[in-house]
Amino acid sequence: MAALVSAPARLGVTRLPGGRLLGWAEWGPPDGVPVLLCPGAATSRRLGFGAGVVAALGVRLVSVDRPGLGVSTPAPGRTFADFAADVRALCGLRGLGVPAVVGNSQGAPFALACAEAGAAAALSLVSAADEVAAPEFAAALPTELRVLTARAVRDASGAEELFARFDADAMWSLVTDGSQDCDLAVYRDRDFSAAYRRALAEGFAQGAAAGYARDTVLAMGRWPFALDRITVPVDIWYGEHDTGHSPDRGAFLATRIPGARRRVVPGIGGALLWTHAEAVLTSLLGRHPVA
Repeated sequence: MAALVSAPARLGVTRLPGGRLLGWAEWGPPDGVPVLLCPGAATSRRLGFGAGVVAALGVRLVSVDRPGLGVSTPAPGRTFADFAADVRALCGLRGLGVPAVVGNSQGAPFALACAEAGAAAALSLVSAADEVAAPEFAAALPTELRVLTARAVRDASGAEELFARFDADAMWSLVTDGSQDCDLAVYRDRDFSAAYRRALAEGFAQGAAAGYARDTVLAMGRWPFALDRITVPVDIWYGEHDTGHSPDRGAFLATRIPGARRRVVPGIGGALLWTHAEAVLTSLLGRHPVA
């Protein structure tokens, strides 16, 4: 299998107004077209995508540790709007302008928050965590997920305490136990699994409650932003075998975002970001107004 991930070309932290630190990792040329990655659940900045692709496409890929994950300073009680403000500040300090944004898995609603706040020039949602708390999905959710979602809506603090019991090993099991063979071929690749598990270990390094638990409560609750006010180009990508991120593989989500294009890719599931990185980035750059 060709390399799916590579070590970052550059690692660093940026001090935001107010003093908090935000960790980031970069791949590709420093003068490339900025593309900001909102990573999936509990993973640190180190797990990028597009090994062998970003440089060829002239992309400066920047992955960010959300507060409390990796090396980013925790921000208890943070909101989606807070994250969008952090991204805007980081982009100003790092010379990224208004970048294209990729949201993978649980990173998708954070990417949407950036788009609604004007902090994204174009958006690609890949294997996106959907708004499972939307009433339209109530009958479609498995019982366990329906119960967790209801708790995240009614008792966010209690749900956050529950999710804080997770650790890196539990997350790895959650990802792999629910995956089909097409995805397991990616996750069990020696180099990829090592990179993924390192990113999970770093994601939980400060304690689950500081990062993953807060992310999960936000993602599983009702989303506070207006999807119909997003005016930037949006691509929505799902693998045909993805059964874990959206009850309908983004069909309803695509109707909620003006002009969104939805693509369902055969032969893959939730590992789509890594197997189809070139297609995702090429499409995103084609819709980026300044690329």
